[in-house]
Amino acid sequence: MGQKLGAALVALSALAGCQGSRESVDLLVTNATVYTVDSTFAKAEAFAVKDGKFVAVGSSADLKSRFSATKEIDAQGQFVYPGFYDAHCHFYRYALALPSADLVGTTSWKAVIQKLQENRRQYPQAAWLTGRGWDQNDWANKQFPTKDTLDILFPDVPVLLTRVDGHAAVVNQKALDLAGVTTSTPISGGTITRDAQGRLTGLLVDNATRLVSSKIPDPTPAETARLLLQAQQNCLAVGLTSLADAGLDRADIEQMAALQQDGQLKLRLNVMLNPTPANRTHYLKNGPILTDQLTVSSFKVYADGALGSRGACLVEPYADKPKETGFLLSTEKEYRALAKELAASKFQMNTHAIGDSANRIILNIYGEALTGQKDRRWRIEHAQVVTPADMPKFGQFGIVPSVQPTHATSDMYWAGERLGKARLATAYAYAELLKQYGQLALGSDFPVEDINPLYGFHSAVARQDAKNYPANGFQMENAISRPDALRGMTTWAAHAGFEEQRKGQIKPGMLADFVMLSTDLITAPKEQLRTASVLETWISGQQVFKKK
Repeated sequence: MGQKLGAALVALSALAGCQGSRESVDLLVTNATVYTVDSTFAKAEAFAVKDGKFVAVGSSADLKSRFSATKEIDAQGQFVYPGFYDAHCHFYRYALALPSADLVGTTSWKAVIQKLQENRRQYPQAAWLTGRGWDQNDWANKQFPTKDTLDILFPDVPVLLTRVDGHAAVVNQKALDLAGVTTSTPISGGTITRDAQGRLTGLLVDNATRLVSSKIPDPTPAETARLLLQAQQNCLAVGLTSLADAGLDRADIEQMAALQQDGQLKLRLNVMLNPTPANRTHYLKNGPILTDQLTVSSFKVYADGALGSRGACLVEPYADKPKETGFLLSTEKEYRALAKELAASKFQMNTHAIGDSANRIILNIYGEALTGQKDRRWRIEHAQVVTPADMPKFGQFGIVPSVQPTHATSDMYWAGERLGKARLATAYAYAELLKQYGQLALGSDFPVEDINPLYGFHSAVARQDAKNYPANGFQMENAISRPDALRGMTTWAAHAGFEEQRKGQIKPGMLADFVMLSTDLITAPKEQLRTASVLETWISGQQVFKKK
């Protein structure tokens, strides 16, 4: 009896010693299918998190033997990925527009009007009636709307309805009057549309939209904070943990930074600055902001407008408007001066370029300004139509292609009408851009497109829209692989902002941002990719969303 008791005590002592030697961590996730998205695209079963970072990745058995966790999760075979990173969106603008009428998917001007009337009933005291998302290409007559019906139904409230691409708007007479816009108002880099009799139609394109939008009063700080946190929940629900917000001012950034510091805004933000004199004066003097929560190290520039509103600047005229080529939003001289200024700083230059002429001009200006500096990671945002002659410049000058795959599958119904067959073949050429630079930063451009990054994943690999159209994919020669699409929305998105040492992979030392899905994005049938839902979202090892 004494010998048995002694043996038991020895065994217990050994077990206690073994447990005591295990390292304490905050979180241990086991029994998962983990796509690490590291340099070898390795898979694992488990990982440990401490102080907001991954500290180990491996097998469940090994990590259980090495670590004692405050919280342990059995993932029951679910699929885990690094937190999704939208490399180009408009988060702040999306948040403030949440009370606006959602016009996405409307199939007629009549349907737009119905949505506006519903919105007005919901917000009867709002000083302005706003909406976003209409696209005349989705309507039977494909004609741009005019203000006539708006003037009749809403004579006393200013109305501004922004097109889906954000580069055109229709407004009523009340809004025109408040902005002081008349038939003699001068405009550069935009259009104030008139009818055959010379009267204002209410349609404004590119820079002209700002004449009216600038008159809309800003929400109060409290209302802005409420909307930002509401928008955050929408992002977390689709697995987004990092966002690149394309084009903000200092006051907007500081308000979001304050919410981050209070622990309310948990999303990691990489904010591109508007290149205003005030922003350039402050940030070029003080230098970039580079923290785990907030990166401010780039300026967002607009070269041209959008293809849908014929504001994209093309080398040759539009196929469906042979007298129009679109236009630049500033002069080449101004772009060249800005590039020279930024090349002498530590900031990136990230330029919206849609048309092949805009892409050519900006790529050439980049090449001149960078003078062989190939790791400045200056970016072309959208890179939508690029001539074969200009494609190699992405690799030659070290320019990051930052693209939004859902643009291809949204535009495919009418892009050929704008561009013609030959030029369409060089548009939305993601595989070719990937070949030239070696990486793609993938985003959505929300609220221009849907907020869900899995829609972009599906569009990138299947080249199909929500209806799984076309059956064989749109220009499949420019589809990219599933591993590359996952890289594009994780580690390559981080690389585009010099953040790849901190985020985008599940490996020791990285910030512990991850998402859990019940769908294997690498092997699931393509028809299941858009319907895949996020089960959990984690930032810094803390759960920030759980599907109910």
